[in-house]
Amino acid sequence: MGASDKKVVIVTGAAHGIGAATAVRLAHEGWQTVLADIDGAALETVARPANGLSVVCDVGVEADIQRLVKTAIQQFGRIDAIVSNAGINPTGPLSGVTLETWNRVLAVNLTAAFLLAREAEQPLRQAKGAMVLMASTRAHMSEPNTLPYSASKGGLVALTHALAMTLSPDVRVNCISPGWIDTGKSGPLRPEDHAQHPVGRVGRTEDIAAAISYLLSEDAGFITGAELIIDGGMTRKMIYV
Repeated sequence: MGASDKKVVIVTGAAHGIGAATAVRLAHEGWQTVLADIDGAALETVARPANGLSVVCDVGVEADIQRLVKTAIQQFGRIDAIVSNAGINPTGPLSGVTLETWNRVLAVNLTAAFLLAREAEQPLRQAKGAMVLMASTRAHMSEPNTLPYSASKGGLVALTHALAMTLSPDVRVNCISPGWIDTGKSGPLRPEDHAQHPVGRVGRTEDIAAAISYLLSEDAGFITGAELIIDGGMTRKMIYV
C-alpha cells in the first residue's frame, strides 16, 4: 500500500485492558495503529474505535512476530513505535509450576519484546522511533506464587536498558512498571482497595496509556533506558503489620 502519512505504532495485547486503552488513545492522537492479540474477536471491537489494522497472532511464537512486523511494513511502509504490552500471569505454588508454563510465560512476556525489537530494528532506526515495554512493579516486589511472571517482568526492566544502548542513538527504549491497574479482572473494587494507595485510588488503564503516549512523543526525546513506575505510590509506602 506504500508509506503511510501517519506515524505507525504496533501495540501488542491490544484486545483488552492497557493495550486497548493505549491503542484508542494513540489513534485519537493521530497514530496509525497496528493491533496484535491472540483474541481475534475482542481485537475487532478495539480495532474499530482505534481505526486500526488488527493482526491475530501469538506473540510467544517467533513466526507470528515476524508476520506481524512484515504485515505492518507491507500495509504502511514504516514502523515508528512499538508498545510491547502482551502478557500472561498464571499463578500457583512452586511445586506446580511446570517447565512448559515457565517457558510459555517468558516467551509471551519477555522474549516477545526481544523478537519485536530484532524484527523491527531497521524500520525503527529509519524512523528514529521508540519502544515502550510493559514491565510491572512485580519486578521489584512480589506476592507468593507469581514466579514466572515476576521473573519475566524483571527481565523486561533489564532488557529495556540493554535495548536502549543497543539501538542508540536511533531508537529510544523505555519501560513502564504499573502497579494495580483496574482492567476489570479483579471484579468490583472496594473502598479499601482505593484507600490503601497514597494517591487515594486504584490505577486506570488510561493512566498507563497517557504515560505511553508521552514516552513515544518528542517531549520524551531525552529519555531512554528508563523505567517509569506508575503505582499510585505503593512501592514507596512503608507498611508495618
